[in-house]
Amino acid sequence: MADPDEVTRPQTSTRDLATVHDQLLAWLTGRLPEGAAPEISELKAPSGNGMSSETLLFDATWTVDGERRTERCVVRMRPSMDAKPVFPTYDLDKQYAVLTLVGERCSIPVPALLWNEPDEGPLGAPFFVMRRVEGAAPPDVMPYTIDGWMLAATPEQRRRLQEESVAVVAAIHEIDASPEELAFLQHEGAGETALRRHLDDLRAFYEWGIEGQRVPLLDRAFAWLEDNFPAEVGPDVISWGDARIGNILYVDFEPTAVLDWEMAAVGPRELDIAWMIFIHAFFQDIATRYGLPGLPDLMRTEDVCAHYEKLTGYTPRDMRYFEMYAAVRHGVVMARIAHRQWHFGEREQPADLDETVLHRGLIEAMIAGTYWERADGN
Repeated sequence: MADPDEVTRPQTSTRDLATVHDQLLAWLTGRLPEGAAPEISELKAPSGNGMSSETLLFDATWTVDGERRTERCVVRMRPSMDAKPVFPTYDLDKQYAVLTLVGERCSIPVPALLWNEPDEGPLGAPFFVMRRVEGAAPPDVMPYTIDGWMLAATPEQRRRLQEESVAVVAAIHEIDASPEELAFLQHEGAGETALRRHLDDLRAFYEWGIEGQRVPLLDRAFAWLEDNFPAEVGPDVISWGDARIGNILYVDFEPTAVLDWEMAAVGPRELDIAWMIFIHAFFQDIATRYGLPGLPDLMRTEDVCAHYEKLTGYTPRDMRYFEMYAAVRHGVVMARIAHRQWHFGEREQPADLDETVLHRGLIEAMIAGTYWERADGN
């Protein structure tokens, strides 16, 4: 059994859902034509994945052409600033825009967008509403490497899920869009390349998130990223940002919806490829540390890269660097989440701040160079 600190879902909201319900109903009444007479169900938080933007589920019913119509909806809101948010900024307009662009330019399934509300007035924060999609994501809690439908699947079913998931990433990267169309996804900064600006943005996020309490392991890992920064990188594409199977809904092991675009940016293809590989390694590590087999044959670097190359003709490069980058990026997120858990009394602050990085052993092995020896079976 995994340690409860690693699998218990942290608090993500300080809002009163009954109040939000009434505010959302009032907003919808003003948004729909006169006589629509909308009603909405009780708001519920999804039980699955995600700890950043606030996501709520509800059903909305209103009158159209004399008949009552019901939509199963999802609302994504900027988190309350008094709730120790994971990220320093939340650009809901950007998320809406990238979902629109991806939905128009490629065939991957993204939720249908219903309304965008950039004004803070109605709910106290910007939000947008999407149509809810059927399907299930491999859960974070309990991790899918410890319990759930992924473990019960056959090797062939898991292979199909892996290949369809890599195909999602490949399709996003193949979107044809001009630099002007992608300007809203560029990180700000003076860096000469998108990867340099991405790394500078990650470092700024780290400095903000730790609130002056440095994590020595992450400081060492950032130094490694600087020392090993690639001399050349591949072409820039739309990077989904949070490219992992936990952000995809599946039916019969095929994607029905690709979710969570708040980390989207412009950058090398390898950012998404390595993230998908490493986030599985993170959950696999939780399983193996507690004596469980997990899913060791899922999302192996050689398999993911080979299938990606088959689909796109592009050979991923510098994967050791980008897997370390993914590990550091996830470590920064984990360190920030630890601050939130201390704030809400869900966890005591450890004396050794390296313990805020749940996958510290993986990063230490990467720095030492032994991580890939183990992965290669040497």
